[in-house]
Amino acid sequence: MGAIQKEEISFYQSLGKLFYAIAASDKIVRVAEYDALRKIVTKAWKPLDDFEDEFHTDAALQIEIVFDWLDYKSLKAIDCFKEFASFKKENEYLFSSKRKNLIWETANAIANSFSGKNKSELIMLAKLKMVLEK
Repeated sequence: MGAIQKEEISFYQSLGKLFYAIAASDKIVRVAEYDALRKIVTKAWKPLDDFEDEFHTDAALQIEIVFDWLDYKSLKAIDCFKEFASFKKENEYLFSSKRKNLIWETANAIANSFSGKNKSELIMLAKLKMVLEK
C-alpha cells in the first residue's frame, strides 16, 4: 500500500471519528444512528473512489470500523471531534468540495436518524460547519 492509500485510509478513519462524535454528542449512540451510517457508507461513500485497505476491502468501510470501535470504547464525543478537526487542518487537500458535501450530508443523516436533531447534535453540527468552511 502506497503513501497515498495510507492517507486515504487515515481520511476514512478520521470520518469514523467525526460521525461517532455526531452520534455520541448526546452520550448515547442509538441503533438508528448505526443504521443511518451503514446505509450512507454503502450508498455514497463506497462508490466514491477505489481505495482499499491492506485486506483489499473498500477503504470507506474504515468509517464503520472506527465508529464501532469508538462506541465500544465509549470515548468522549468532543475528543473524537477535535481529532477529526485536527486531521482536516493538517490534510486540507483530501477535502474536496464533493467530499465536504458528503461529510455534511452524512452528519445530518446520523443526527436526524433518531427523533430529529437534539441540542447536542445541533451544537456538534454547528462546529462541523465551521470546520468544513475553513
